[in-house]
Amino acid sequence: MAARERLICDSGALEEGGRGVRFELQWARETTPAFVVRYDGEAVAYLNRCGHVPVELDFNAGEFFDFSGLYFVCSTHGALYAPESGACMGGPCNGRGLKKLRVFERNGQVYLIEGSETHE
Repeated sequence: MAARERLICDSGALEEGGRGVRFELQWARETTPAFVVRYDGEAVAYLNRCGHVPVELDFNAGEFFDFSGLYFVCSTHGALYAPESGACMGGPCNGRGLKKLRVFERNGQVYLIEGSETHE
């Protein structure tokens, strides 16, 4: 399948370390929740699925960061993830990180590059 761009949101919807924007995509032939946030000035996106067990990270829609604003936190299990890479930083994720998605910004909008993912 050829990669294609898909509009996710306006860039202004993402504040540094703030709420994320949830969206869905087709992943392994299933509709799967995902999210995009702004971290260190960049839009970053991941499947909304804890590395520990496949539950969504956010308890309140769009709230992915811990209280410090330094890590993503699974609201169910407390697993911590690095926003820049999705790597497991502690908790029950036991080294299993988040699945990162390719996004970019152009003309004030955030796009997902669909069809370029690996389904590991």
